[in-house]
Amino acid sequence: MRLKTLFFLLALLLIVVWGILLMLALESGKTLFYVGEGVTTLSLIVLVYFYRKLVMPLNSIANGIDLLREQDFSSRLSKVGQAEADRIVTMFNGMMDQLKNERLRLREQNHFLDLLISVSPMGVIILDFDGKVSMLNAAALRFLGYTSQTDLIGKNFSALDAPLAEEINRLDKDSTDTIRLNDSMIYRCSRLSFVDRGFPHPFILIESLTSEVVKAEKKAYEKVIRMIAHEVNNTTAGITSTLETVNEALEEMDDTADLRDVMKVCVERCYGMSRFITNFANVVKIPDPQLEQVRLNDRVSACKRFMETICRDRDITLHNELCADNPLVWMDTVLFEQVLVNIIKNAAESIGRSGDIYIRTSASPAVLEVADTGAGISREVEAKLFSPFFSTKPNGQGIGLIFIREVLSKHGCTFSLRTWPDGLTRFRINFPEKKVGETL
Repeated sequence: MRLKTLFFLLALLLIVVWGILLMLALESGKTLFYVGEGVTTLSLIVLVYFYRKLVMPLNSIANGIDLLREQDFSSRLSKVGQAEADRIVTMFNGMMDQLKNERLRLREQNHFLDLLISVSPMGVIILDFDGKVSMLNAAALRFLGYTSQTDLIGKNFSALDAPLAEEINRLDKDSTDTIRLNDSMIYRCSRLSFVDRGFPHPFILIESLTSEVVKAEKKAYEKVIRMIAHEVNNTTAGITSTLETVNEALEEMDDTADLRDVMKVCVERCYGMSRFITNFANVVKIPDPQLEQVRLNDRVSACKRFMETICRDRDITLHNELCADNPLVWMDTVLFEQVLVNIIKNAAESIGRSGDIYIRTSASPAVLEVADTGAGISREVEAKLFSPFFSTKPNGQGIGLIFIREVLSKHGCTFSLRTWPDGLTRFRINFPEKKVGETL
């Protein structure tokens, strides 16, 4: 029972006693009843005094507790005229001011953090206790290959259909690692957590390293290729010149045919070495694309006719599955046809003999896909496909995919190369909706 109720019950009891004593005093006229009446009246006065000095301050404090429960930090308590209670009221009002200022500061910090996360180039994904996506920013959405947050919010992160999500799921908790995908993109990913309400709250950070790593790789291999090309070409030029001079002198001598054949092989080998290093040098001399709007299907059909003879010799069938819209795309025709030829050639080499290559296009957005029934690509190889000088072929130079990567990047295209569960290896190219360098 509340203290205020007890005071009212006591006051009611004293009033009843006071009334009874008054009636008895009036009827009997005895002095003792008048004395009792006076004592009761004094008790009522003291009770009212205690109510004002004790119960009213307690009520004020109770109202303050209600304000705290409702998190109403803008209201204040009034002083009640009792020194001890007023000290509590003053302390309480000061605490409310501090709480209000602290809440305002936290709101400002949270708003700043929300703005910082939303515009950050680093992808941020916050998960709930069940591993479902509760919040993510635009960068994370782009890295995962989705267009709308509604496609991800509330979904279990481990169930997302995205190559990057699959790789992140393989990371240990509270760890950081660099991930290279089959589209030549490189990310530094972290799976961390912070304590929220006594429980570890997981979140994921994704930082794109592609441009920095590609620049560093390109700078390194350009320098190495130029140095090697310079030394090899100068050396082979001197050697071939000397060998040809000696060969001319040997023609005038008898019994030198075998020796001249050996020297001819050496000259051809020198020229082959020169062509070999020139192929590397050409990778660092890729010109900027001269973009023009062309019909994608037309370019694909032209390359198909060019590659049909090579594929026919291997008993490989080229299938054109082109969309009826024949989308318009921006491309440098010469560079892009070289890219498509390389892709089809790689597909044919993966098949070896007897297989199928499917060339497909689609519109809105424009996409080109080359799928083959070849041996496929393992997960370990996927991460290394677009690394400089990496090749799975016994005599491969590792520059074909580098050339493709450089040309497609200059066109502003995104791309991926992987083997899908249906057994087909797909090289998929997504064209930008606008010309490179244009603003919408």
